[in-house]
Amino acid sequence: MNDDDELAFDEVGANENEADELYEHHHLIADVGQDAVRIDKFLMDRIPNVSRTRLQKIASSNNLIVNGQPVKSSYKVRAKDDISIVLPYPVREIKLLPENIPIEIVYEDDEIAIVNKPSNMVVHPGYGNYTGTLLNALVYHFEKLPQRPDYFGRPGLVHRLDKHTTGLLVIAKTEHALTYLAKQFFDRTSDRRYYALVWGDLKNEEGTITGNIGRSLKNRKVFQVFPDDEERGRHAVTHYKVIERFGYVTLVECKLETGRTHQIRVHFNHIGHPLFHDLEYGGDKIIKGTTFTKYKQFIENAFKLLPGQALHAKTLGIIHPTTGEWKHFDSDLPQDFVNVLEKWRNYSLNKHD
Repeated sequence: MNDDDELAFDEVGANENEADELYEHHHLIADVGQDAVRIDKFLMDRIPNVSRTRLQKIASSNNLIVNGQPVKSSYKVRAKDDISIVLPYPVREIKLLPENIPIEIVYEDDEIAIVNKPSNMVVHPGYGNYTGTLLNALVYHFEKLPQRPDYFGRPGLVHRLDKHTTGLLVIAKTEHALTYLAKQFFDRTSDRRYYALVWGDLKNEEGTITGNIGRSLKNRKVFQVFPDDEERGRHAVTHYKVIERFGYVTLVECKLETGRTHQIRVHFNHIGHPLFHDLEYGGDKIIKGTTFTKYKQFIENAFKLLPGQALHAKTLGIIHPTTGEWKHFDSDLPQDFVNVLEKWRNYSLNKHD
């Protein structure tokens, strides 16, 4: 969705009767295990930059369609519901152009490919990032990638990583692999572990962070944790254990039980330990440490080494879609992450000298 779509959403209701044709802007199919939830809440969690008010306007204009029939915004989504948003103007098309961008493929066979995503690379085209994405590279390197109905315009993608998050992604090369892996991620039978450098000295050696994650009510570009008693956000669970302590920051391994957008970043920010140099969640300023000028300069120098948050998708375990074999992949931390850790090791050893 782009800025033009935002403006048009506000106009829905004023001009829908003037249109000769309606155009499908979003199409999703609810998962088999989908719990009953209001459709406006369901869509807020899945469509970027759209508010509940806009969705209610769309519904009141009969532009929210479920299984071929208009529904109200209070409609409760059920398993396998076929959901469309239709609007009286065409979608601004984002052409997925193949681009010869180097990518690191750590494993490949006829069904899947495992790629190691670098930092500062967006996974798929969207507003403000129409070229230079990982998907532009993938459609160049692979002849034909399959596509899920709820991942419109994102062939082969089973999951995503944020722009500045590095590490392993599985790419489906066939329709069977895409469906199989999508269900595996939904059933939480895959195993994903991340390394994150977080601000502060965590109290416990290991723990679990639980909290519903949804789009922030104040800033639609970021997410927040909502209380369990509110009908907002989606259930999210992050397990962590301490790998190394540096006093003012801590290196942790995170295991995802769920896979929500920005999950690790949101959860650690929620407990007061934002990721080091996280530009969206407050980790790009000094959270812990001294007031000495020398320390401030040390932090600024460390920030310069990283384009964004210190987060790396280190390992990925999946059941292969055709052989049924458990496949486990591991990746090294990128050099800029390694350099930041080395700086912290040296600082923590010498700070009392």
